[in-house]
Amino acid sequence: MRDGKVDHALIAMAKWFSAEMAVRCADEALQMHGGYGYIDEYKVQRLYRDAKVLEIYEGTKEMEKTIVSRSILG
Repeated sequence: MRDGKVDHALIAMAKWFSAEMAVRCADEALQMHGGYGYIDEYKVQRLYRDAKVLEIYEGTKEMEKTIVSRSILG
């Protein structure tokens, strides 16, 4: 909040960054497990799917980028 108002661009930046980091970390974990990472017996495959959903849930990455760019460019 800035001056008592919600800063939508700041929210979009935080969501975009946190979702991207979640996907990167889950992808790295999946790579460490190799082919086993895709098997239902391993939790990492579910973590990766959940992380990818974060990029879509409540607005796509492209919409967040649009909100941020509008804020920066005016």
